[in-house]
Amino acid sequence: MASNRHLGRIIALQTLYEQELRQEASDDSFDLNEVLKRNIARYQQMLEDKDFVAQLVKGVSKQAESLDAKLQPVAPEWPINQIARMDRLVLRIGLYELENEADVPPKVVINEAVELAKAFGGDNSSKFVNGVLGTLLRESEVKPKAAAKVKAKASSKKPAKKAITKKSKAKPTGDK
Repeated sequence: MASNRHLGRIIALQTLYEQELRQEASDDSFDLNEVLKRNIARYQQMLEDKDFVAQLVKGVSKQAESLDAKLQPVAPEWPINQIARMDRLVLRIGLYELENEADVPPKVVINEAVELAKAFGGDNSSKFVNGVLGTLLRESEVKPKAAAKVKAKASSKKPAKKAITKKSKAKPTGDK
């Protein structure tokens, strides 16, 4: 099944890549469902989990803007529209899986994204993808832990008792 999902991710990447190219070219005849169906049909004999591919493609396509908004702060020196198209799509797929595929361990998702970047991206794509997705994973792991600590600390605190002190009635002394 793992290699099957790897092939599924490749098909998803191809489909999303074609979508971006054709949309950029203002191709009004583009139909995501048709392209997805055609790309799945090419590998029908080797692909068992067609639903995984469809869910991945449609989810990434639908959430592209929100995924980009989450990716941008992690790589602020690279505006999202200046990241190479293939790297951007691999990052979107990886982030989508991290957020939506509970049955796939996060390290597997990142490893798969790195492999896609090695196969289809530039010379440094795999390092870039690994760095960005690794940072997002660490941040997502830290936030729940920090929130739990704050909550636990707040619930364990008892209201502080005010200390009762008498005001000093001593008069200042002065040398005259």
